[in-house]
Amino acid sequence: MDTTDDSTMHIVIFPWLAFGYLLPCLELAERLATRGHRVSFVSTPRNLERLPPVRPALAPLVELVALPLPRIDGLPDGAEATSDVPYDKFELHRKAFDALAASFAAFLDAACAAVDGARRRPDWVIADFIHHWVAAAAQDRNVPCAMFVPCAASTAGSAGPPPPVDSHAEQQRQAIDQSMSAAPAFEQQQAAKLFATEGDSGPSVISRFVQTLARSRFVATRSCPELEPEAFPLLTRLYGNPAVPLGLLPPQPDGTRVVSRSTEDDSTMRWLDAQPAKSVVYVALGTEAPLRVELLRELAHGLELAGTRFLWALRTPIGVQEDSIIPDGFVERTGDRGLVATRWVPQVRVLAHGAVGAFLTHCGWGSIVEGLQFGHPLIMLPIFGDQGPNARLMEGWKVGLQVARNDKDGSFDRHSVAGAVRAVAVEEEGKVLATNARKLQHIVADRACQERCIDVFIQHLRSCRG
Repeated sequence: MDTTDDSTMHIVIFPWLAFGYLLPCLELAERLATRGHRVSFVSTPRNLERLPPVRPALAPLVELVALPLPRIDGLPDGAEATSDVPYDKFELHRKAFDALAASFAAFLDAACAAVDGARRRPDWVIADFIHHWVAAAAQDRNVPCAMFVPCAASTAGSAGPPPPVDSHAEQQRQAIDQSMSAAPAFEQQQAAKLFATEGDSGPSVISRFVQTLARSRFVATRSCPELEPEAFPLLTRLYGNPAVPLGLLPPQPDGTRVVSRSTEDDSTMRWLDAQPAKSVVYVALGTEAPLRVELLRELAHGLELAGTRFLWALRTPIGVQEDSIIPDGFVERTGDRGLVATRWVPQVRVLAHGAVGAFLTHCGWGSIVEGLQFGHPLIMLPIFGDQGPNARLMEGWKVGLQVARNDKDGSFDRHSVAGAVRAVAVEEEGKVLATNARKLQHIVADRACQERCIDVFIQHLRSCRG
């Protein structure tokens, strides 16, 4: 296929170093490639190795660009994705990421200079919302940049207008406080620390965001107008840049893009095969920022008290022994109705299984998309970042229920877990949530709807690149 004509483009995509960003961006890369566009997908070597392979028919158009992550004192060896990094080392991970600026600039220089029969200068760079130096590198080389926002448009809009580019820490903190006014106290404090505080890596997250936004021609959001009809015009007004839907980028519904990693995957699916339809609560809290050990123990006790069937994909925090989380006798007492999987679990295959009836989730946007893709009501236990706003959005849409928390410190007990699980999975309230979730499934699982968003996105790339 000739990729040098004006009908196709060369697009550089550089997602943040977390699989919740890498995977949807790989979906985006493939969908661009199906339309004949060439994609340079940039990340670090180990992250690229752990991604599912690009479909063979599209591989000639999707170039995987590996930029080695510089070593930083205090960061564990091989810690390239956020899931490899203890929560207290996130700043060091961001510092290592910033050290990629020179190698990315060199890659972009080479890409801009390489114009031959099979290659062309990049037409666009798509940068994650904290990749301010990626956007700067593109701007310096006259390559237009779009900012990727991986969350719901409503969640992004709830943050309100961003502070000025040259704002100081206090202005940034005030902006966070205003956007989090509906949040519990523990979430407000956490957001101020996470987004408005400068650390070992230098600029705060919100400072990175406003710098990236200022250097971008538009904002690409992982959502669609069919799901959030009012959010995109609002986001456009707040950001002062067009907010363009990418679609929800749901994974392949049968989970075939992910290669089975162990025999445990097969045993997990065999266990599900033996369970009654819609009887299992799937429990998964993401791959980063895990709960404290004492709260994981309360979660275990809550699952036991709830009395429902469950499959718990337990990610043991780095440096913590599994037996310090699982209460004594828990496996024996719940073994006839529950399974704890401590290795990687094929989440999409699990959620697609007919035995699963509800999803206990941390409310990362990717997990919400995957849960709604199969029409599951949500039991919600947000931990950090955009997860709290996402949970409130799902409550507003009446597809989920949050576990009751202590307003001051975010703690919860086994009784609040059991109550939320039973409300969603057993009681009448759960039937209403499930009905609403199935209504949203018609949008999330509508491949034609999602493909239309990609076409609109491409039209925007074409019209704005001049």
